Amino acid sequence: MQAKAKVKLSRSLGIALTPKAAKYMERRPYPPGQHGRGRKKESDYKNQLVEKQRLRAQYNISERQLRNAYAEAVRKPGKTGEVLVGLLESRLDAFVLRAGFARTIYQARQFVNHGHFTVNGRKVDIASYRLKAGDFVQVRKKSRETTPFQLAAAGAWAGETTPAYIEAHLEGLIARFLSVPERKQIPVICDEQLVVEYYSK
Repeated sequence: MQAKAKVKLSRSLGIALTPKAAKYMERRPYPPGQHGRGRKKESDYKNQLVEKQRLRAQYNISERQLRNAYAEAVRKPGKTGEVLVGLLESRLDAFVLRAGFARTIYQARQFVNHGHFTVNGRKVDIASYRLKAGDFVQVRKKSRETTPFQLAAAGAWAGETTPAYIEAHLEGLIARFLSVPERKQIPVICDEQLVVEYYSK
């Protein structure tokens, strides 16, 4: 997806998917299009659809991937929406982003797909790989000297605080997935109950 398309998607969903989109939305905090500034009364279905699209966009996953994750969440104990977000947050590409190894979810997926990471010492190049509590994720030795990971080691992509479910050592380009997080710990903007309502029809 091109930068302009990411900005447009960010504006339509009301969430910044990239740092560039965040800057743009500060200047134009309304949806794209001719009628973006006007107020619209949304139907329940539209609200559910938007929340589903928001969740998909923040993890950069396909409709099929989200639907499969929902089906898995339904079978697990606990509130389905919270379980769903926890499953998505356990993806390797999401972990790479949260740990501070990448600037955006798009970059995180690219890094994983290009084989820059190991999980517990074994190369993993599948973005949807599901991490388990205690797993160690590390940048591969041959990738550590490249510019993006030198920046990561210097803390360039790290947020103000690292989520409590991640123990990150950026200088060593290694991080540990401590546990599947609770919903309140996950920095995702979404009313997951509306996503559940969307899929449960």
